[in-house]
Amino acid sequence: MSMVPGSAAPQAAPILIGVLYDFPQADGGASVEEAIHLGLGEVMATGRIDRAVELLPRQARGLPGGTAHDVEKCYQELVDQGVLAVVGPSISDNGLIVGPLADRARLPTINYTGGEMTRGEFMFHYQVGSLQEEPVVLVEHLVRQGISSLAAAYDNSPVGRGYADSLAEACATAGIDITGSAAISPLAEDVSPTIRRLRASDPESLVYLGLGVAARAVALAVEAEDWKLPIVANSSLMFGYTRRDWRAGWEGWVYVDGVSDENTERARLAEHAPKTARGPVGVAAYDIGRLLGEAIARSAHLTRNGIKEGLERVKRLPAATGLEGTTMGFGHWDHGALKGRYLVLRSWRDGKSVQVQNQ
Repeated sequence: MSMVPGSAAPQAAPILIGVLYDFPQADGGASVEEAIHLGLGEVMATGRIDRAVELLPRQARGLPGGTAHDVEKCYQELVDQGVLAVVGPSISDNGLIVGPLADRARLPTINYTGGEMTRGEFMFHYQVGSLQEEPVVLVEHLVRQGISSLAAAYDNSPVGRGYADSLAEACATAGIDITGSAAISPLAEDVSPTIRRLRASDPESLVYLGLGVAARAVALAVEAEDWKLPIVANSSLMFGYTRRDWRAGWEGWVYVDGVSDENTERARLAEHAPKTARGPVGVAAYDIGRLLGEAIARSAHLTRNGIKEGLERVKRLPAATGLEGTTMGFGHWDHGALKGRYLVLRSWRDGKSVQVQNQ
């Protein structure tokens, strides 16, 4: 290519990154995209990326409230637009749908669900929770409290059943009896008969496991029964960050979160972006932006395969998620981002999320 003396150099085409939402966003996705840009911006500031990075969002209405078809359609739109990577989805049910699509398109995709079964050759996973590990963390907490039996209500979905299977294994290992269990609709509004049946099994604690919508119904049923006992839940109670009106029903419940008050990376983020640092999704999106930025900087070939290989070369990057010392990165057959103690026990108390001590 020849250049006319004195003419301006051609501007490099931007790198396109897709963002796939799988449920309606209260702000249209603005906060997630702002957080991703913050993470990308940190790497851009080092001068290792020679062009702009643009986000291309798509809003799907996925499972459980929507359809698999809508997820597939929106993902294919991103494939056709020429994005080099995708961020999303956020629900494991939809991650299971997107995984094979990512492998077929050979498009590196970072989902931020709780399901490690979503991972694949081109499907990477930033763990906002863990279907496999959260029940272990909850059972360990109950053992420390001297509790020897529990009853469980779980969503009748791949997410809920995955949690329930892991809970059964954790209880068997720890010697905790499961006095009763029940599958409920992930969109349930009234679970009073189920809660009465579980109460009749006389457990020392109650566990809820699922996406979180039904956790509201469980709270209302427990209150109506005037049932007083320790209650623990999976990361579904992160819903409390956006649904302030649900927090009172979860008063005193211990649940799994992704943010720690002692994490220095999160504290550094909070200094210039307090809104992003406030909750687990903003922190995760910021970390994912950093991972993508590092992958782009490491890629000698700006192709989808080049970005995939770049992601696999990111190692031991300090994470803003998790307890202090949590790191993130990937490898050739390692597509789980977070390493270390990335699951944090917190509790809703007086309308605020409070970190549980001695965990």
